[in-house]
Amino acid sequence: MRLQIKKSNSQKLKARAVKRVKIRKKIKGTAERPRLCVYRSLKNMSVQLIDDEKGATLLSVSTQKDIKGKTGKDAAFEIGKLLASKAKEKNIEKIVFDRSGYLFHGRVKAVADGARDGGLNF
Repeated sequence: MRLQIKKSNSQKLKARAVKRVKIRKKIKGTAERPRLCVYRSLKNMSVQLIDDEKGATLLSVSTQKDIKGKTGKDAAFEIGKLLASKAKEKNIEKIVFDRSGYLFHGRVKAVADGARDGGLNF
């Protein structure tokens, strides 16, 4: 029988950092097609549209500042829709999705679904 050893938080962070670097080798954001970067903590989420050529953040939305009263997947979906509407105002329709080493399910997937529902293509 094989024992399962629970990973400590530092090991999880290191593993996520390695995944994040592997993902970032393949994904680049441009002015025409910026990178949608997702960050999630236990309580809040934030997303940014980033132009990697200039190293500039074009837009940012977070649950802490922009979405009040909702939590979990509902708040993540609303963040995606709000980001899409702000991106439409800046004439951005195509993006590259960067999950930042997180698994593509739950709140991360809800952000992607909200952005697609708002009219962004990726």
